[in-house]
Amino acid sequence: MTAAIVTLKPGKDQSLRRRHPWVFSGAIGRMQGEVTEGEVVTVQASNGEVLGVGHYAPGSIAVRMLDFGTEAQLPDAAFWEARLRNAYQLRQGLGLTGSGNTDVYRLTHAEGDGLPGLIIDVYGDTAVVQAHSAGMYKARPLIAEALQAVIPGLRAIYDKSAETVPAKAAPGAQNGYLFGSSSGQEHVVHENGQPFAVDWETGQKTGFFIDQRDNRSLLARYAPGRRVLNTFCYTGGFSSYALQAGAELVHSVDSSKRAIELTERNAALTGLESKHAAYAEDVFSFMKNSQEEYDLIVLDPPAFAKHLSARHNALMGYKRLNAAGIRQIAPGGLLFTFSCSQVVSPELFEGAVLAAAIEAGRPARILHRLTQPADHPVSLFHPEGAYLKGLVLAVE
Repeated sequence: MTAAIVTLKPGKDQSLRRRHPWVFSGAIGRMQGEVTEGEVVTVQASNGEVLGVGHYAPGSIAVRMLDFGTEAQLPDAAFWEARLRNAYQLRQGLGLTGSGNTDVYRLTHAEGDGLPGLIIDVYGDTAVVQAHSAGMYKARPLIAEALQAVIPGLRAIYDKSAETVPAKAAPGAQNGYLFGSSSGQEHVVHENGQPFAVDWETGQKTGFFIDQRDNRSLLARYAPGRRVLNTFCYTGGFSSYALQAGAELVHSVDSSKRAIELTERNAALTGLESKHAAYAEDVFSFMKNSQEEYDLIVLDPPAFAKHLSARHNALMGYKRLNAAGIRQIAPGGLLFTFSCSQVVSPELFEGAVLAAAIEAGRPARILHRLTQPADHPVSLFHPEGAYLKGLVLAVE
């Protein structure tokens, strides 16, 4: 099927038979043929049975599987169009495509859509591609062609892979348009009718944190009449929802001046910026020095741990942050608290928040347990794809 063949050690084929998409380097018995990072390889059991095909990479995760079984399809033009069409049809079923109310959504969520290492977010008539593996980076031309065939009215495709593709695999990688262009203009999208200015060219990730859409809607139910603090606000998604929902005041805090600029722009798009104030400050310092008593606080920090080795320190960080938030909030207030660290399980995160409440000395009740939305699906065969977890607490 391919020039290079990866043969697994005896007994190391069970995870692939259960369709888990990762082959770890320790499971490999031998390799036949020359192989470079990002190349497609055939994976077979120790007895020679073909188990599927995937992208090879040096490191702990040696192969990310693209297809399984003896009839596994090689990633040609037809493969990419079929996978992207399948992903698009799922989003159609979710009511996210062709909606006059929402025109921003995640089209492919890596392993969750059978495409390990590939993130594609759609902003109106532009798709933003982010490759997290050398294999996906090399496939960008075919991916761009398939996107044009699958998404009606697509006018631009922007590659945002320079920050995510392994540096050794793509030295000198630069972001840029693979198709069309929309540079030099403000990009405004809508989520549940709420306008947002998105900067996918210079912003974090692909430009907007799409994964909080459902949780922002939930916050809007509780925001009317409340004094809201949105920490680690990035572009102010929670802030804009709170303003539109009728919050008494909204304060947004982020250490990034650029993030605060975007937050202020998005607050202005609501027409309610008189109720909003933004601060380019360290969140811990802001909460320590603030004299305001908030009725609703959002704690949505960046990932505190990206690897298992950092998990303990991350849990201590979540404890410290949540203790500060619980101390700050008014009696009867609501705390929306999140973790996007994949290596921190919901149980461990909840334990850190419990420890924070004990340290702060205030009773609290869980009203909601939160997660990522349906356009960030998790494969049953790859539970590691679940990363976002959150709690809504009523604090006495």
